[in-house]
Amino acid sequence: MAITDWPAAERPREKLLAQGPTSLSDAELLAIFFRTGTRGKTAVDLARDLLNRFGGLRNLLAADRAALCETSGLGEAKYIQLVAALEMGRRHLEARVARGGALESPDDTLRFLQASLRDRAYEVFCCLFLDNRHRVLAFEELFRGTLSGTAVYPREIVKRALALNAAAVILVHNHPSGVAEPSRADEVLTERLKEALALVDVRVLDHIVVGDGETVSFSERGLI
Repeated sequence: MAITDWPAAERPREKLLAQGPTSLSDAELLAIFFRTGTRGKTAVDLARDLLNRFGGLRNLLAADRAALCETSGLGEAKYIQLVAALEMGRRHLEARVARGGALESPDDTLRFLQASLRDRAYEVFCCLFLDNRHRVLAFEELFRGTLSGTAVYPREIVKRALALNAAAVILVHNHPSGVAEPSRADEVLTERLKEALALVDVRVLDHIVVGDGETVSFSERGLI
């Protein structure tokens, strides 16, 4: 049965308009994105099949080009649309963090950091550079490593802080293992960076570790 033959209250588009996007299941949201199904399958059927194949929405959205393009019902055009939609979402979160005002929403910041870093297959070290009113000057990925670690050079962070005329920084890195618990090496590095940045009057406000759906704040732990 085609979706157009379903009761109006059960059609994804009509349901979204009547009840809002949070009322829709993952399959219904994907069906709206796909717009059409394949022969013998509605868009909702196709979405359910894909969610089962990839093991859920997050794994589907994190799948690479080859895996998605070889899937019946998708192809390169839908892959391009999907990647573009994800990037728009990431930029929306970034804009909420860096919209010119002071950094007043920890939740927005953490959502942006999770969206940017939690699915990386390698470790990256980033900095949020802030002015003296804690307004965001820049968010930059400074170092990229491997599955198990990243070489971080305090001198380079100091150079970027001076170039941006930053008054404070928030340090950020991810753990590809998914476990956000800071290591002893993370604690030692944080102290080194605090000392190096203090020499040029730049404060380290926090160091945030991003895991799989969780984050750990050094500031909240009393480690800064």
